[in-house]
Amino acid sequence: MLKLFAHVGLIALVAAPVVAAPSPAGIAAAPQRPAAASVQQAVDAQVAALEKQIQGRIGVAFRLLETGESGAVAGAERFPMASTYKVAIAGTLLSLVDKGQMRLDRMIAVTQADVDQTGEVANRVVHPGVMLSVANLMELMLTQSNNTATDKILALAGGPAAVTAWLRANGIAQMQVDRSVNDLLNDFYGVPAGSPFVKTLMTRGLSDADIEKSAYSANGAFEKDPRDTSAPSAMIDLLGKLLASPLLKPESRDFLRSVMERCETGGARIKGLLPAGTTVAHKTGTIGGSINDVGMITLPGNRGHLVIAVYTKSSSLPEVQRERAIAEISRSLFDYFATR
Repeated sequence: MLKLFAHVGLIALVAAPVVAAPSPAGIAAAPQRPAAASVQQAVDAQVAALEKQIQGRIGVAFRLLETGESGAVAGAERFPMASTYKVAIAGTLLSLVDKGQMRLDRMIAVTQADVDQTGEVANRVVHPGVMLSVANLMELMLTQSNNTATDKILALAGGPAAVTAWLRANGIAQMQVDRSVNDLLNDFYGVPAGSPFVKTLMTRGLSDADIEKSAYSANGAFEKDPRDTSAPSAMIDLLGKLLASPLLKPESRDFLRSVMERCETGGARIKGLLPAGTTVAHKTGTIGGSINDVGMITLPGNRGHLVIAVYTKSSSLPEVQRERAIAEISRSLFDYFATR
């Protein structure tokens, strides 16, 4: 039977003033300032304990947007983003919408070639001939982490180089997007470059067990590859700029936030131990030894909005154990910021 982690909270360690309520018109993000030393020490201790339990590496960054209070553990270390890189892709595409260079209601064809690369784009749609709006592709990319929708959105955004250029132009230096999902999966699973990933695996007739074994054998080399990686602190910078700053027009910012609040994946991660009904706009990522979740928690009682990024790597333990570690960290930070 799985041994669940004992919850190590931060609330008993620190007392602090109540945070001012955010403006009802939106989130007023404050300049960054360090978290209280005692909070940082508690997070350091909790992460150290959880790393031993998952037998892997954990990186954490957090910031209360209204006050700028922030902290991190391994905040500048690079971690494979996996599907959390879809947040950067979404931001780049929405910036084009804001400039009038793209429309959310534009219809995009999904071909058999797309399905051969990264799989179906909609449940129970098994025949060619699918057309979806940009908005619906974005919904599938962020709420279901659909890879085919992602590669369509990535192409519309101008490709990986355009996403990284957009990140640099907006002050995000420790994050990069280098490959489509198809190319990333090919590299991870040892599929020849340029091959349609899903079709190639079907041709090989590999079982799920074979794929999983291959994944972990390739994991060490994959984690040393700087491509498609981010520092946790870079991700919370991006989340703050996308969800709270004027980087996007209000309509695009509200669209992105609402879609991320409907995320259907990773319910046992950031949201796993939070009180029922807590609003969380988030995006998960999973590949090999990496289990990730990044997003924004709306705190109760007008106490503000907490952006958080939790990345893991180098663990081969079952996914449920690594997800529990993310949930523990998220709940501890929630307890501290929600009860001051």
